[in-house]
Amino acid sequence: MEPQSDDVGAFVPGPRAVLAPTGRGVLDGIQFAVKDLFDTAGFVTTGGNPDWARTHPPAARTAPVVAALLAAGGHMVGKTRTVELAFGLTGENPFHGTPRNPRVPARFPGGSSCGSVAAVAGGVVPLALGSDTGGSVRIPASYCGLYGLRPTQGAISLAGTIPLAPSLDTPGWFTRDAELLERVGTVLLPGEAGRLGGPLIALREPWDNAEPAVAAALRPALARLAALFGPVQEASLVPEGIAALYRSYRALGGEEAWVSHGAWITETRPALSPPVAARFRGASEVTAAEATAARAMRQAMQARLRPLLAGGAVLVYPTSPSPAPELTAGAETLERVREATVGATAIAGLAGLPEVTLPAATVRVAEGEAPVGLSLVAGFGRDRALLALARAAAGLLGLA
Repeated sequence: MEPQSDDVGAFVPGPRAVLAPTGRGVLDGIQFAVKDLFDTAGFVTTGGNPDWARTHPPAARTAPVVAALLAAGGHMVGKTRTVELAFGLTGENPFHGTPRNPRVPARFPGGSSCGSVAAVAGGVVPLALGSDTGGSVRIPASYCGLYGLRPTQGAISLAGTIPLAPSLDTPGWFTRDAELLERVGTVLLPGEAGRLGGPLIALREPWDNAEPAVAAALRPALARLAALFGPVQEASLVPEGIAALYRSYRALGGEEAWVSHGAWITETRPALSPPVAARFRGASEVTAAEATAARAMRQAMQARLRPLLAGGAVLVYPTSPSPAPELTAGAETLERVREATVGATAIAGLAGLPEVTLPAATVRVAEGEAPVGLSLVAGFGRDRALLALARAAAGLLGLA
Protein backbone atom coordinates (compact mmCIF):
# COMPACT_ATOMS: atom_id res chain seq x y z
CA MET A 1 0.00 0.00 0.00
CA GLU A 2 1.72 3.15 -1.24
CA PRO A 3 1.64 6.29 0.95
CA GLN A 4 -0.21 9.29 -0.45
CA SER A 5 1.82 12.30 -1.59
CA ASP A 6 2.37 14.98 1.04
CA ASP A 7 1.41 18.39 -0.32
CA VAL A 8 0.68 19.95 3.09
CA GLY A 9 4.10 19.45 4.69
CA ALA A 10 2.77 16.94 7.20
CA PHE A 11 5.64 14.45 7.34
CA VAL A 12 9.10 14.70 8.85
CA PRO A 13 11.61 15.42 6.06
CA GLY A 14 13.60 12.46 4.77
CA PRO A 15 12.72 8.81 4.20
CA ARG A 16 9.29 7.84 5.47
CA ALA A 17 8.95 5.55 8.47
CA VAL A 18 6.61 2.89 7.13
CA LEU A 19 5.31 -0.12 9.07
CA ALA A 20 3.07 -2.83 7.65
CA PRO A 21 0.09 -4.21 9.57
CA THR A 22 0.91 -6.98 12.03
CA GLY A 23 -2.63 -8.34 12.23
CA ARG A 24 -6.18 -8.05 10.93
CA GLY A 25 -9.04 -6.13 12.47
CA VAL A 26 -11.28 -3.09 12.36
CA LEU A 27 -8.56 -0.94 10.79
CA ASP A 28 -7.92 -3.17 7.77
CA GLY A 29 -7.03 -0.97 4.81
CA ILE A 30 -6.62 2.19 6.92
CA GLN A 31 -3.44 4.17 6.42
CA PHE A 32 -2.36 6.21 9.41
CA ALA A 33 0.39 8.63 10.38
CA VAL A 34 2.12 9.05 13.74
CA LYS A 35 3.36 12.18 15.48
CA ASP A 36 7.14 12.06 15.83
CA LEU A 37 6.97 11.66 19.60
CA PHE A 38 6.01 7.97 19.43
CA ASP A 39 8.70 5.33 18.96
CA THR A 40 8.70 3.11 15.88
CA ALA A 41 11.24 0.32 15.89
CA GLY A 42 14.31 1.06 13.79
CA PHE A 43 13.68 4.78 13.43
CA VAL A 44 14.94 7.73 15.48
CA THR A 45 12.15 9.59 17.27
CA THR A 46 13.23 13.19 16.65
CA GLY A 47 10.70 15.12 18.74
CA GLY A 48 10.93 17.80 16.06
CA ASN A 49 14.46 18.80 17.05
CA PRO A 50 17.71 17.90 15.24
CA ASP A 51 19.77 17.87 18.44
CA TRP A 52 17.34 15.44 20.06
CA ALA A 53 17.67 13.22 16.99
CA ARG A 54 21.47 13.52 17.11
CA THR A 55 21.68 12.50 20.77
CA HIS A 56 19.23 9.57 20.71
CA PRO A 57 19.51 6.19 18.97
CA PRO A 58 16.86 4.53 16.82
CA ALA A 59 13.99 3.09 18.83
CA ALA A 60 14.37 -0.54 19.80
CA ARG A 61 10.61 -1.11 20.09
CA THR A 62 7.44 0.37 18.72
CA ALA A 63 5.28 2.27 21.21
CA PRO A 64 2.32 0.14 22.39
CA VAL A 65 -0.25 2.62 21.10
CA VAL A 66 1.24 2.42 17.60
CA ALA A 67 1.59 -1.36 17.84
CA ALA A 68 -2.11 -1.64 18.71
CA LEU A 69 -3.09 0.20 15.52
CA LEU A 70 -0.84 -2.07 13.47
CA ALA A 71 -2.28 -5.19 15.13
CA ALA A 72 -5.80 -4.01 14.20
CA GLY A 73 -4.86 -3.89 10.52
CA GLY A 74 -3.67 -0.30 10.22
CA HIS A 75 -0.79 0.57 7.88
CA MET A 76 1.60 3.25 9.15
CA VAL A 77 2.83 5.48 6.33
CA GLY A 78 5.01 8.05 8.09
CA LYS A 79 6.01 10.15 11.08
CA THR A 80 4.52 13.64 11.26
CA ARG A 81 6.03 16.97 12.19
CA THR A 82 5.64 18.38 15.67
CA VAL A 83 6.56 21.50 17.55
CA GLU A 84 9.90 20.80 19.25
CA LEU A 85 9.37 18.35 22.12
CA ALA A 86 5.63 19.11 21.86
CA PHE A 87 6.06 22.45 23.63
CA GLY A 88 3.82 24.75 21.57
CA LEU A 89 0.29 25.31 20.33
CA THR A 90 0.58 26.97 16.91
CA GLY A 91 2.43 24.31 14.89
CA GLU A 92 5.62 26.21 14.13
CA ASN A 93 8.84 24.28 13.59
CA PRO A 94 11.82 26.11 12.04
CA PHE A 95 13.82 22.89 11.57
CA HIS A 96 11.32 20.65 9.79
CA GLY A 97 8.98 23.37 8.56
CA THR A 98 5.49 24.38 9.65
CA PRO A 99 2.74 22.25 8.07
CA ARG A 100 -0.03 23.95 6.14
CA ASN A 101 -3.54 24.35 7.48
CA PRO A 102 -5.47 22.82 4.55
CA ARG A 103 -8.69 24.61 5.47
CA VAL A 104 -7.22 28.11 5.94
CA PRO A 105 -3.69 28.16 4.47
CA ALA A 106 -2.92 31.69 5.70
CA ARG A 107 -3.35 30.50 9.30
CA PHE A 108 -1.52 28.12 11.62
CA PRO A 109 -2.54 24.46 11.70
CA GLY A 110 -2.24 24.29 15.49
CA GLY A 111 0.22 22.31 17.51
CA SER A 112 2.02 20.54 18.76
CA SER A 113 0.37 17.75 16.70
CA CYS A 114 0.62 19.97 13.64
CA GLY A 115 1.77 17.38 11.13
CA SER A 116 -0.85 14.86 12.16
CA VAL A 117 -3.71 17.32 11.84
CA ALA A 118 -2.44 18.54 8.46
CA ALA A 119 -2.15 14.97 7.17
CA VAL A 120 -5.78 14.20 7.97
CA ALA A 121 -7.27 17.59 7.07
CA GLY A 122 -5.32 17.52 3.79
CA GLY A 123 -6.65 14.10 2.84
CA VAL A 124 -3.23 12.43 2.98
CA VAL A 125 -4.44 9.81 5.49
CA PRO A 126 -7.81 9.20 7.17
CA LEU A 127 -6.28 8.76 10.63
CA ALA A 128 -3.34 10.23 12.51
CA LEU A 129 -2.01 9.79 16.03
CA GLY A 130 -1.10 12.85 18.07
CA SER A 131 -0.55 13.74 21.70
CA ASP A 132 -2.34 16.22 23.92
CA THR A 133 -0.85 17.88 27.00
CA GLY A 134 -2.34 21.36 26.95
CA GLY A 135 -4.61 20.95 23.92
CA SER A 136 -2.39 19.63 21.13
CA VAL A 137 -5.06 17.35 19.67
CA ARG A 138 -8.16 19.36 20.52
CA ILE A 139 -6.92 22.73 19.28
CA PRO A 140 -5.47 21.60 15.91
CA ALA A 141 -8.70 19.66 15.30
CA SER A 142 -10.69 22.83 15.96
CA TYR A 143 -8.43 24.93 13.74
CA CYS A 144 -8.55 22.47 10.83
CA GLY A 145 -12.16 21.26 11.01
CA LEU A 146 -11.57 17.71 12.24
CA TYR A 147 -12.71 15.34 14.95
CA GLY A 148 -10.18 14.90 17.74
CA LEU A 149 -10.10 13.08 21.06
CA ARG A 150 -8.16 13.64 24.23
CA PRO A 151 -8.82 10.45 26.26
CA THR A 152 -9.15 10.08 30.02
CA GLN A 153 -5.77 10.66 31.65
CA GLY A 154 -3.96 7.31 31.85
CA ALA A 155 -6.44 5.37 29.71
CA ILE A 156 -3.81 4.68 27.01
CA SER A 157 -0.17 3.79 27.64
CA LEU A 158 2.45 6.43 26.96
CA ALA A 159 5.30 3.92 26.96
CA GLY A 160 7.69 4.59 24.11
CA THR A 161 6.74 8.27 23.90
CA ILE A 162 8.87 11.38 24.43
CA PRO A 163 7.31 12.99 27.51
CA LEU A 164 6.55 16.63 28.09
CA ALA A 165 4.51 16.76 31.31
CA PRO A 166 3.70 13.13 32.17
CA SER A 167 0.77 13.82 34.50
CA LEU A 168 -0.91 15.83 31.72
CA ASP A 169 0.29 13.99 28.59
CA THR A 170 -2.02 11.62 26.74
CA PRO A 171 -2.19 10.16 23.23
CA GLY A 172 -5.06 11.22 21.00
CA TRP A 173 -6.12 10.97 17.38
CA PHE A 174 -7.65 12.86 14.45
CA THR A 175 -10.18 11.76 11.84
CA ARG A 176 -12.43 13.39 9.27
CA ASP A 177 -15.50 11.44 10.39
CA ALA A 178 -17.01 10.40 13.70
CA GLU A 179 -17.40 6.75 12.72
CA LEU A 180 -13.65 6.19 12.31
CA LEU A 181 -12.93 8.20 15.46
CA GLU A 182 -15.15 5.77 17.37
CA ARG A 183 -13.74 2.71 15.61
CA VAL A 184 -10.20 3.61 16.69
CA GLY A 185 -11.54 3.82 20.24
CA THR A 186 -12.54 0.15 20.10
CA VAL A 187 -8.86 -0.64 19.48
CA LEU A 188 -7.17 1.72 21.96
CA LEU A 189 -9.64 2.28 24.79
CA PRO A 190 -10.68 -0.16 27.52
CA GLY A 191 -14.23 -1.13 28.39
CA GLU A 192 -17.56 -1.07 26.63
CA ALA A 193 -19.22 1.93 25.03
CA GLY A 194 -22.18 2.22 27.38
CA ARG A 195 -24.39 5.30 27.22
CA LEU A 196 -24.32 8.83 28.54
CA GLY A 197 -27.75 9.86 29.78
CA GLY A 198 -27.21 13.57 30.28
CA PRO A 199 -27.96 16.25 31.11
CA LEU A 200 -26.00 18.42 28.72
CA ILE A 201 -24.36 21.26 30.66
CA ALA A 202 -23.13 24.41 28.92
CA LEU A 203 -20.17 25.55 31.01
CA ARG A 204 -20.34 29.35 31.20
CA GLU A 205 -16.65 30.22 31.65
CA PRO A 206 -15.35 28.86 28.32
CA TRP A 207 -18.42 30.25 26.51
CA ASP A 208 -17.66 33.68 27.99
CA ASN A 209 -13.96 33.22 27.18
CA ALA A 210 -14.69 32.62 23.49
CA GLU A 211 -14.65 35.41 20.94
CA PRO A 212 -18.22 36.60 20.32
CA ALA A 213 -18.18 35.38 16.71
CA VAL A 214 -17.07 31.91 17.82
CA ALA A 215 -19.72 31.63 20.51
CA ALA A 216 -22.40 32.85 18.08
CA ALA A 217 -21.33 30.34 15.43
CA LEU A 218 -21.49 27.42 17.86
CA ARG A 219 -24.73 28.22 19.70
CA PRO A 220 -27.01 26.81 16.97
CA ALA A 221 -25.23 23.45 17.31
CA LEU A 222 -25.63 23.63 21.08
CA ALA A 223 -29.36 24.22 20.72
CA ARG A 224 -29.76 21.29 18.31
CA LEU A 225 -27.96 18.94 20.70
CA ALA A 226 -30.87 19.38 23.10
CA ALA A 227 -32.60 16.69 21.03
CA LEU A 228 -30.23 14.14 22.57
CA PHE A 229 -30.77 15.01 26.23
CA GLY A 230 -33.53 17.58 26.57
CA PRO A 231 -33.04 21.25 27.48
CA VAL A 232 -29.43 22.33 27.88
CA GLN A 233 -28.56 23.39 31.40
CA GLU A 234 -26.04 26.11 32.22
CA ALA A 235 -23.55 26.09 35.06
CA SER A 236 -20.61 28.10 36.35
CA LEU A 237 -18.03 25.62 37.60
CA VAL A 238 -14.77 27.57 37.33
CA PRO A 239 -15.23 30.54 39.69
CA GLU A 240 -11.44 31.01 39.77
CA GLY A 241 -11.62 31.99 36.08
CA ILE A 242 -10.00 30.80 32.87
CA ALA A 243 -6.82 32.81 33.55
CA ALA A 244 -6.31 30.97 36.86
CA LEU A 245 -6.59 27.64 35.07
CA TYR A 246 -3.96 28.76 32.59
CA ARG A 247 -1.59 29.71 35.41
CA SER A 248 -2.12 26.32 37.05
CA TYR A 249 -1.50 24.46 33.79
CA ARG A 250 1.60 26.57 33.13
CA ALA A 251 3.05 25.81 36.57
CA LEU A 252 2.25 22.09 36.52
CA GLY A 253 3.28 21.58 32.92
CA GLY A 254 6.37 23.74 33.30
CA GLU A 255 7.62 21.95 36.41
CA GLU A 256 7.20 18.55 34.75
CA ALA A 257 8.65 19.69 31.42
CA TRP A 258 11.82 20.81 33.17
CA VAL A 259 12.04 17.51 35.09
CA SER A 260 11.59 15.68 31.76
CA HIS A 261 14.12 17.67 29.72
CA GLY A 262 16.03 20.11 31.91
CA ALA A 263 19.09 17.90 32.34
CA TRP A 264 19.27 17.20 28.60
CA ILE A 265 18.91 20.91 27.77
CA THR A 266 21.57 21.89 30.30
CA GLU A 267 24.01 19.26 29.09
CA THR A 268 23.36 19.40 25.34
CA ARG A 269 22.57 23.09 24.92
CA PRO A 270 20.39 22.27 21.90
CA ALA A 271 19.32 24.67 19.21
CA LEU A 272 15.71 25.61 20.05
CA SER A 273 13.39 28.05 18.36
CA PRO A 274 12.99 31.28 20.38
CA PRO A 275 9.40 30.50 21.54
CA VAL A 276 10.29 26.98 22.70
CA ALA A 277 13.51 28.18 24.36
CA ALA A 278 11.48 30.82 26.22
CA ARG A 279 8.98 28.21 27.42
CA PHE A 280 11.74 25.99 28.76
CA ARG A 281 13.31 29.01 30.46
CA GLY A 282 9.99 29.70 32.10
CA ALA A 283 9.66 26.04 33.03
CA SER A 284 13.00 26.15 34.81
CA GLU A 285 11.78 29.08 36.91
CA VAL A 286 8.53 27.57 38.26
CA THR A 287 8.69 27.88 42.05
CA ALA A 288 7.71 25.21 44.55
CA ALA A 289 4.91 27.47 45.80
CA GLU A 290 3.51 27.89 42.28
CA ALA A 291 3.58 24.16 41.66
CA THR A 292 1.94 23.41 44.99
CA ALA A 293 -0.86 25.89 44.28
CA ALA A 294 -1.34 24.37 40.83
CA ARG A 295 -1.67 20.87 42.26
CA ALA A 296 -4.30 22.20 44.67
CA MET A 297 -6.21 23.67 41.72
CA ARG A 298 -6.05 20.33 39.91
CA GLN A 299 -7.40 18.53 42.97
CA ALA A 300 -10.21 21.08 43.21
CA MET A 301 -11.15 20.63 39.55
CA GLN A 302 -11.17 16.86 39.89
CA ALA A 303 -13.27 17.01 43.07
CA ARG A 304 -15.69 19.41 41.38
CA LEU A 305 -16.11 17.82 37.94
CA ARG A 306 -15.63 14.07 38.32
CA PRO A 307 -18.62 13.50 40.67
CA LEU A 308 -20.79 15.83 38.59
CA LEU A 309 -20.17 13.82 35.41
CA ALA A 310 -20.02 10.33 36.93
CA GLY A 311 -23.72 9.72 36.36
CA GLY A 312 -23.68 10.49 32.64
CA ALA A 313 -23.82 14.30 32.43
CA VAL A 314 -21.80 15.95 29.63
CA LEU A 315 -20.17 19.37 29.51
CA VAL A 316 -20.31 21.31 26.24
CA TYR A 317 -18.36 24.43 25.27
CA PRO A 318 -16.17 25.91 22.50
CA THR A 319 -13.01 23.90 21.97
CA SER A 320 -10.96 27.00 21.20
CA PRO A 321 -11.89 30.61 21.93
CA SER A 322 -10.84 31.72 18.45
CA PRO A 323 -10.14 30.36 14.98
CA ALA A 324 -6.55 29.58 14.04
CA PRO A 325 -4.30 32.66 14.31
CA GLU A 326 -2.79 34.12 11.18
CA LEU A 327 0.73 33.09 10.16
CA THR A 328 1.69 36.75 10.32
CA ALA A 329 0.47 37.22 13.92
CA GLY A 330 3.04 38.77 16.27
CA ALA A 331 4.44 37.23 19.42
CA GLU A 332 2.17 39.23 21.74
CA THR A 333 -0.95 38.19 19.84
CA LEU A 334 0.08 34.54 19.86
CA GLU A 335 0.74 34.66 23.60
CA ARG A 336 -2.72 36.12 24.25
CA VAL A 337 -4.25 33.36 22.12
CA ARG A 338 -2.23 30.75 24.00
CA GLU A 339 -3.35 31.97 27.41
CA ALA A 340 -7.04 32.12 26.47
CA THR A 341 -6.88 28.77 24.69
CA VAL A 342 -4.94 26.75 27.24
CA GLY A 343 -7.06 28.20 30.02
CA ALA A 344 -10.06 26.54 28.37
CA THR A 345 -8.38 23.26 27.46
CA ALA A 346 -7.12 23.02 31.06
CA ILE A 347 -10.68 22.31 32.25
CA ALA A 348 -10.60 18.70 31.02
CA GLY A 349 -6.80 18.55 31.22
CA LEU A 350 -6.55 19.31 34.93
CA ALA A 351 -9.59 17.17 35.73
CA GLY A 352 -8.16 14.27 33.69
CA LEU A 353 -11.42 13.89 31.74
CA PRO A 354 -12.03 12.76 28.15
CA GLU A 355 -12.87 15.51 25.66
CA VAL A 356 -13.94 15.15 22.04
CA THR A 357 -14.14 18.06 19.62
CA LEU A 358 -16.58 18.17 16.71
CA PRO A 359 -16.12 20.32 13.57
CA ALA A 360 -19.41 22.07 14.32
CA ALA A 361 -19.11 25.51 12.71
CA THR A 362 -17.06 28.09 10.85
CA VAL A 363 -16.51 31.80 11.40
CA ARG A 364 -15.98 34.46 8.80
CA VAL A 365 -12.36 35.63 8.48
CA ALA A 366 -10.53 37.72 5.89
CA GLU A 367 -9.65 34.65 3.82
CA GLY A 368 -13.13 33.10 3.90
CA GLU A 369 -14.42 30.63 6.50
CA ALA A 370 -12.28 29.24 9.35
CA PRO A 371 -13.35 26.14 11.32
CA VAL A 372 -14.13 26.17 15.03
CA GLY A 373 -14.86 23.13 17.17
CA LEU A 374 -17.44 22.27 19.81
CA SER A 375 -16.25 20.13 22.72
CA LEU A 376 -18.09 17.44 24.67
CA VAL A 377 -16.55 16.36 27.99
CA ALA A 378 -17.64 13.20 29.81
CA GLY A 379 -16.92 11.55 33.14
CA PHE A 380 -13.67 9.85 34.05
CA GLY A 381 -13.25 6.64 32.05
CA ARG A 382 -16.36 7.22 29.93
CA ASP A 383 -14.35 7.56 26.71
CA ARG A 384 -16.11 4.88 24.68
CA ALA A 385 -19.52 6.31 25.63
CA LEU A 386 -18.28 9.78 24.69
CA LEU A 387 -17.22 8.57 21.24
CA ALA A 388 -20.64 6.99 20.74
CA LEU A 389 -22.22 10.30 21.73
CA ALA A 390 -19.94 12.17 19.33
CA ARG A 391 -21.12 9.95 16.49
CA ALA A 392 -24.77 10.53 17.42
CA ALA A 393 -24.15 14.27 17.70
CA ALA A 394 -22.44 14.34 14.31
CA GLY A 395 -25.47 12.67 12.75
CA LEU A 396 -27.86 15.08 14.44
CA LEU A 397 -25.82 18.09 13.31
CA GLY A 398 -25.41 16.79 9.77
CA LEU A 399 -21.63 16.54 10.03
CA ALA A 400 -19.48 13.97 8.24
